[in-house]
Amino acid sequence: MEPVLDLAGVGFGPSNLALAIAVEEHPLPVRARFFERQPRFGWHRGMLLEDATMQVSFLKDLVTLRNPTSSFSFLCYLRDRGRLVDFVNHKNLFPLRREFHDYFEWAAERVAHHVSYGAEVSEVRADEDGFEFTAGEGKVRARNLVLATGLEANLPVGIEPGERIWHNKDLLHRVEGLCNPRHVVVVGAGQSAAEAVAFFHDRFPEVEVHGVFARYGYSPADDSAFANRIFDPAAVDDFYGAPEEVKRRLMGYHANTNYGVVDQDLIEELYRRVYREKVLGRQRLSLHNTSRLVDVNADGKCVIESLADGGRVPVDADVIVYATGYRPANPLRVLGDLAERCERDELGRLRVTRDYRVVTDDSVRGGIYLQGGTEHTHGITSSLLSNTAVRVGEILDSVLRRPVVAAEPVSKLQAVK
Repeated sequence: MEPVLDLAGVGFGPSNLALAIAVEEHPLPVRARFFERQPRFGWHRGMLLEDATMQVSFLKDLVTLRNPTSSFSFLCYLRDRGRLVDFVNHKNLFPLRREFHDYFEWAAERVAHHVSYGAEVSEVRADEDGFEFTAGEGKVRARNLVLATGLEANLPVGIEPGERIWHNKDLLHRVEGLCNPRHVVVVGAGQSAAEAVAFFHDRFPEVEVHGVFARYGYSPADDSAFANRIFDPAAVDDFYGAPEEVKRRLMGYHANTNYGVVDQDLIEELYRRVYREKVLGRQRLSLHNTSRLVDVNADGKCVIESLADGGRVPVDADVIVYATGYRPANPLRVLGDLAERCERDELGRLRVTRDYRVVTDDSVRGGIYLQGGTEHTHGITSSLLSNTAVRVGEILDSVLRRPVVAAEPVSKLQAVK
């Protein structure tokens, strides 16, 4: 019989990738395996636009805030790729998104012995050791589960994706099949929406691009030094211990550091384009503020309706892209009936301890940890890269404090197949 894992990771995006690295670097042997339903590592591939940059410093990579000497850092990746000096001369904290994705792939390859790809987890049940579940074709037992099930695309009620209606997560996957569009509509006011507007405007010289949002204009992200402290590891302690009313206020005060906001440079670039086209007398880029999209049909016909005066502009769109964000996937969906043994607060939200462990009833002997889905307890960095390196260190420390871990010697490179 296969040995019991000390931890099993469900999902293998950046969060559990960082955890796999923490396992690899830990001085004590840890039996760990990560299960990913995709055939290979991938992170928002549909939005890896050529010029898109990260909105977080490269120092907030998979490891540096936990272990600044790690060989898995972004700087070590640059050295390995032969670009370290070039990057330093670039004088830039924010790498291209494609470059950071390549960094993730580079790191994922180095811990591939801990990962099973193409393996979807199901039939989870509690047992005397912790948990037993099916992954791919086999049964797996683990003392602890770390759920990193990511985000789900958010679409308005009644909108279904189709041939002409996309969520922006599929942008690059779908655009190759688009031939000389005449009209494209992009719905949303955040970074992804603004990037999609600029992308279509650049890629198709004849297309008319309509940006539609309820705000009066794109709002800049607050990335000032003091506001950015909301992403500090210490801010998690402050948030976790605060009264519920203070938590709500903090999320409201600092939502503009992350949600529905756009980099200032991109805002200014889009404004320049709109103004230039007014001067030249050929308007290809139209930004419809205080507006919404209504009467949307699967064939692309829709109406842009002004929220201010009710004016209506019909559009026969070749493509409608909804850059309307994401919502946390239900982290407990994979648990099936076992989810009923997880405790909830008076608002129906999961009870989660400071070490990211779900509170369960006494019949569950194993630990269930969350990477994501904990904004109500841990704040804005619940699933963000900003605190990933520190968060995985805290989770691993908690796992190692729980009995019984690594009951017999095992090489760090040993993996359960």
